[in-house]
Order: sequence, then structure tokens, then C-alpha cells
Amino acid sequence: MDQKKGKIHYAWWILLGLCIIVGLGKGALNNSAGLFLTPITKDLGIGMGSLTLYLSVSAIVTMFFLPIGGKLMAKYNTRLLLSIAIVLQAGAFAMFGMMDSVWGWYIFAIPLAVGGVFITVIAGPVLINQWFKKNNGLALGIMSAAGGALGAVSQPIVGNLIANQGWRGSYIIVGITVIVIVVPIVLIFIRKSPQDSGLLPYGMAEIKKNGNDTIQESKNKGVAMVDARKSYAFYALMIFFFLITSIASFSIHIPTYLMNKGFDVAFVGNVMGSYMLGVLVGSLVIGFLSDKIGSKNTAIFAMATGLIAVCLLLFFASSSIIITFAVALFGFISSSIGTLGPALTTSLFGNKEYSQIYSSASMGLAVASIVALPAYGYVFDFIGSYIPVLYAIIIMLIINIGCVMFAFKGKKKLEQAGLWN
Repeated sequence: MDQKKGKIHYAWWILLGLCIIVGLGKGALNNSAGLFLTPITKDLGIGMGSLTLYLSVSAIVTMFFLPIGGKLMAKYNTRLLLSIAIVLQAGAFAMFGMMDSVWGWYIFAIPLAVGGVFITVIAGPVLINQWFKKNNGLALGIMSAAGGALGAVSQPIVGNLIANQGWRGSYIIVGITVIVIVVPIVLIFIRKSPQDSGLLPYGMAEIKKNGNDTIQESKNKGVAMVDARKSYAFYALMIFFFLITSIASFSIHIPTYLMNKGFDVAFVGNVMGSYMLGVLVGSLVIGFLSDKIGSKNTAIFAMATGLIAVCLLLFFASSSIIITFAVALFGFISSSIGTLGPALTTSLFGNKEYSQIYSSASMGLAVASIVALPAYGYVFDFIGSYIPVLYAIIIMLIINIGCVMFAFKGKKKLEQAGLWN
């Protein structure tokens, strides 16, 4: 069935569904994890480093399950997989509320990660790539922005829930609520591909020729995976992924950093709402700028914004207004994972074997989560401060600017060698 002129293409309904699904998976579950850390460590007497190791367990499972999840998405019913995935992710989140030992977090980090691979990593890029031949980057930006919007709403709610209901009840309430909302959304909106629904992807040109419909689709151009792996552009991109994820991972520790400065959990919940607003605005701005000035210049601008945010956190931590603004700016830089990452990959290597190259380079994201999250926690345990971490983040931001410039020099080498075609 051809898409009728003037009718909303079903791709936009897919995007709407993804905005809610991915938004709740990231905004209400993953990004609210930091709000629970201090109450749990105080209640159960668990060290911050020991507790945040569960995030490393989750990252390790994510790293190993990513290729498996990609194959499952290609082979099996997407709605069934995403329904099971959200039950695993949000169900594990709810189970944290029943734990008395840190081993409970380590164990349930496994289903949390398996479900999260589909909900927060694979579903969005795969479905958007299938349904959008035009405005692909815009769709990714909108989806990331939706995560910021839902997070901006959910973070203050979760913060107040913890303050009023305790961390145990809050885990259970949030986890069950996400399952109840997401499963129907998956069943109502999600379809695997346009072809399965008798439609064409959004943006595919249709030209009437001799009374017949001729579909013109531009040939995928770019670099083959085997050639990309031999280029230093690929490894510069992987380092960029590693560092930007390490930088953004500090968001989990922002609540502890602020509580250590004397702010209460309710205020911190509101501040983390500003963080998610930063993610929302950042997603849209970065997506817009990537189209207008290119992903290279946008990446450099985003890293510079991150430098401002970290300096404000370092030197103006006593001002609630400046802290709120700084955390919002930090959300801006964090949004670049979901927007700049795919945009840089496309700019550097094209669409020829995009999914393989992106998933391989994305291993840097998982490795960063394994290393950075507990490292920050142990620094706090041993020193009682996150100040060294913030200085390290400044260094990482500067290195990332160099990685971007180095990667685009590598792209020129690929073009000169005739491998970009």
C-alpha cells in the first residue's frame, strides 16, 4: 500500500511510540538511578563504590549482549521482543526495592541490562533507520529530546517519591508504572518495518513513470566495515564514544555530589529535572546544528559547552541557581551520546555498513560504563570528594575535541584511498 499524499506517514507514529518507550526506559529508569544511591548507602551501610559496581555489571552484560540483541531484532517479532525487554528492565528495577544486600543489585543488573539493550540502545536507531529515509538525524534528535522531556518530569517525581515513600517503595512504584505504560505503547505503535506494513519508508521518492510507480532510492554510500576497522578514524571515534560516555556517566553521581554539598534529596531531584531539560534542549540543538554546520563543528561546540558546565560545578557549587544552570548544561553535553554519536558515524563512514560500524564503535560506550561509574564512586569513597573527577572530565573534554579533528583527517585518508564509495 502506498502512502497517500497529505496523510501522516506511519513512520511518525513509530517515532512517537519510540519517544515514550525509550524516554521512559532512559528518563524514568536509567537516569533516576543516581537519586537512589545516597539513601541506599546510608540505609544499608554499603560503600558508594561497591554499590555502583552494579552499573558496571550492567555495562558488561550490555557489551556482550549487544550483538546478540541485534540478531534477535532482525529475526524475531519486534513487539514481542520489546514487551519482554521492558518487563526485564523495569521488573529488575522494581526488584531492587526488595534487596537487603549489594549482591541483589549485582544479580538483577543482568536482566536490567538485557532489557535495556533493546529499549535504550537498539530499538531507536534500528527502527528509525528502517522507517526514515529522510530526516533520520532529526528523528534521532526528537527521540533523544523526548527522553529529556520525560526525564524532566520523572526526575522530580522520583526525588519526591524517595523523600516521602523511601527508596524501596519508590523502586517498586517506578518499575511497575513503567511496565504498565510501555507494554501497551509497544503493542499499539510499533511495527518492524514499512515493508511488513505495506508501506514505503518516509522520504523515499516515488516518481510516476509510464503509468507505473518507480521507486528511486539513493544507493548507500560509505566505507565497508573491514576498511573502517583499519582506519584511525574508527579508533578515534571509539575513543570519542568512550570519553563522552565517561563524561556523561558522572550524571549518576551528580545527586551525591550535590548532597555532599549540603543540598537535600528533594532539591536534588528538581535539579536533575533541569538536567533532563538540558538533555531535551541539547538533543534538538545538536540535531539542528549537525544539519547546519556539520557534525564535526557541532561536536567541538558541544565539548566546549561541557567545559563551561564542569567549571561551574567546580567553582560555583554553593549557588543553587548556578548549580541548576550548570547541571542543565551538563545534560546538554550528555545528550550528544544519542545525537552526535550516530551523526559522527554517518559523517565519517556513511551508510554502507552503518549498523555494523556504529555497533562496533559503540563498544566504547559499554567499556566506559564499566570503568567510569565505579571509578567515580571509589574516588568519592577514598577521598570524600568528586573534585578530582571533575578535573579529569575537563581533560577528557579537551581530548575529545582532538579525537574529532583526528577522525576527520582519517576520513580524508579513506577518501583518498578510494575506500569511501
